[in-house]
Amino acid sequence: MGLGLVVLFDLVCSRIPGLRTFYTDSGILPRSALREISPTLAQWSLHAISGSIWAQVLLVGVTGVAAACLLVGYRPRPAAVASALLLTSLHARNPYLVNGGDTILISVLFLAAFLPLDTQWALRSCDRTDGKKIRSVATATILLHVESIYAVNALLKVQSEAWMGGIAVQRIFQLQDFVYLLGPTVADYPALLTAINWLWVALLFASVLLVFATDRLRAVTVVAFMGAHLGMAATMRLGVFPFVMISALLLFLPQRVWNGVDRRIDESGPRSSLTSLIGQENGVTPKSRLAARSPAVRRGVRITLSVILVCFLITTVSWQVVSADLVDTPSTEANGMLETASWGFFAPNPPDTYSWYVVAATRKSGERLDLVDGGAVGFDRPPNAMDRYPTTLWKRYATKGRDAGGGLAEPAAAYFCQRSADDIQSITIYRVDQSVDRDGPVGEPTRHKLASTTCD
Repeated sequence: MGLGLVVLFDLVCSRIPGLRTFYTDSGILPRSALREISPTLAQWSLHAISGSIWAQVLLVGVTGVAAACLLVGYRPRPAAVASALLLTSLHARNPYLVNGGDTILISVLFLAAFLPLDTQWALRSCDRTDGKKIRSVATATILLHVESIYAVNALLKVQSEAWMGGIAVQRIFQLQDFVYLLGPTVADYPALLTAINWLWVALLFASVLLVFATDRLRAVTVVAFMGAHLGMAATMRLGVFPFVMISALLLFLPQRVWNGVDRRIDESGPRSSLTSLIGQENGVTPKSRLAARSPAVRRGVRITLSVILVCFLITTVSWQVVSADLVDTPSTEANGMLETASWGFFAPNPPDTYSWYVVAATRKSGERLDLVDGGAVGFDRPPNAMDRYPTTLWKRYATKGRDAGGGLAEPAAAYFCQRSADDIQSITIYRVDQSVDRDGPVGEPTRHKLASTTCD
């Protein structure tokens, strides 16, 4: 249910408003540009088959239906697989809108498909657990997967002078394009930020309790992590990351917690009535198809699925170890793409600069104006750098694509040309970087000319 809500929230609040701009040929990254930047992604993305807005609307609509089925528990396993595959395709269509939270969401959706999602609280419930524990390779894999995310992050923190010096969080809260809501207020209290720095590091190392602790100690650990992620969501722009982690943490709550919740739901009545209405056909409660097969077939399927899960866990952990530079590997372009999807999250070292963009348009009369705000072209530090981005997706696209050079800047310049007034003669895009330390901005902003094009 939590994963279904996260997918729907991301689609409705983030992806759908930016479909035309970021996922069609009339947008800022047409398929021709994607093929030049990453031929592999262009080849394997279902969303890259067509550059039409209607194709994107149709595919996102199907993704929304799959997420809704996952939310209400209607054939949740196929729904989880469909959601994971469609989100993977969507993110491949524009990889510069993807952060670590998006890849974690896909991985958890994939692993959730191996769990007994249809045994409890589902519209078509099969063989309820009745409070019994479920132990399998699948349950162990998803728990270890979540724990590995925190463990890798903890190792990265140890390597960081900023985190071990207690100043990392202070520096993060000086990044104007990340902090929002309560973030600017919290940034005014350096002592509080120092305490948060050490509490988060300590909590990461205590993440082993999620696996090895039981009962109250495990429950307290889960609540502490949930509180930390809610704090992140209230102060920083991190996309779906805090919410997908909260959903995954629900798996670690002790059995007695869920038994208590289950009793309350049973006492309320609606679930049993709804299950009897939808989950039964011809008076027979639906059962797992696997359970109806011969023991030899069941054994073969379970062994195959166990091998897939173990390989998945080894692959994801190895991926993060490599992308986090915890081991020495040859420097390749592929490693660079891995780093952009790393689950390090401000580790080992948080950024020490934030950026904004100036889109300078020159009229035929020679007058210059900034297309971002419609005012005069200027490179002074704005009061709030996030005001320079129309939406969060624009900010993420600019941040992820800052090292792509002309591969992204040139199509962006052409995009702005197509949407500018008839008297605009040329477009020039600049990126402006502002260095920061734990106390705020350092020095003057530095401008970088990224692309320039003449408008027909």
